Amino acid sequence: MGTHFTITIADPVPLATIDAAATAALDEIDRIEALISEWRPTSEVTAINAAAGLRPVRVSPETFECVRRGLEISEQTDGGFDLTWAAFRGLWKFGPDAPHVIPDEKRIREALAHVGWRKVKLDRGAQTVFLTERGMLLGFGGIGQGFAVDRAVAVLRKHGLGRFIVDGGGDLYVAGEKAPGVPWSVGVQHPRDPDRLVAELTVREGAIVTSGDYQRSFELNGVRYHHIIDLRTGFPAREAVSTTIFSREATVADAWTKGLFVVGPKALKLLEKHPGMQGAIFTPDGRILTTPGLAKSFPARWDTPAKPPR
Repeated sequence: MGTHFTITIADPVPLATIDAAATAALDEIDRIEALISEWRPTSEVTAINAAAGLRPVRVSPETFECVRRGLEISEQTDGGFDLTWAAFRGLWKFGPDAPHVIPDEKRIREALAHVGWRKVKLDRGAQTVFLTERGMLLGFGGIGQGFAVDRAVAVLRKHGLGRFIVDGGGDLYVAGEKAPGVPWSVGVQHPRDPDRLVAELTVREGAIVTSGDYQRSFELNGVRYHHIIDLRTGFPAREAVSTTIFSREATVADAWTKGLFVVGPKALKLLEKHPGMQGAIFTPDGRILTTPGLAKSFPARWDTPAKPPR
């Protein structure tokens, strides 16, 4: 999935139990990657993309569920999150050695013609996924890591564990306590200084995911261009510089950070419709806006001196 997964276990159990549980959880992550990786020619998402506009593709329960959840979150975020973003893959380049250029507007318009979550059709009975138009592509880059984290969490629980962190490239699920009476502490990075924290959240159970315009980006003529694309325009979203979501599931938190980032502050009202979810958005003008449950955890602004990490 293009990142590192780590598992931290605090349960007071024999090392052999920890080793077996962690190995099984990491094996499950590998299995999920083999299903949803866009880079593997044998994956199910590769088959879905190859059949775009031609026929539905029968997939595993896991792939079907990941797509279903993605479409559900697309609806919840008014399209701020959209699995069909992959039509833009390769158009914007953010690698360290990539040329810092703005894509041709004609190519952006062509890519925009191939996006739209409503054009993805699911058949629950047949367990198929169908991209209704040629040129469409699914991409799990905005949800797959969170989905894999949730699968790993389920495996650890089956092994009887209850105090752990699963970290999929910054997509975190925190379970139980670090020690009896001591909750886990999760830092939220300053969007312009990786060595500083804006906030530390005390968590005993749930997923925390942050997305930012600093993760894959370049600057050109004083303007920052980044990888979170607003599929209404084809250009990087401009409503946020960073977003954080707390949820009961990493799948939801992963996808919702992108939806909140694209839609902007008004999506905080959408979040309030979903019990158990909280969010924070760092706006370009320096403000931090939150849902009520996170109001005491964040300062009012992110462009003031922040705490150094411990």
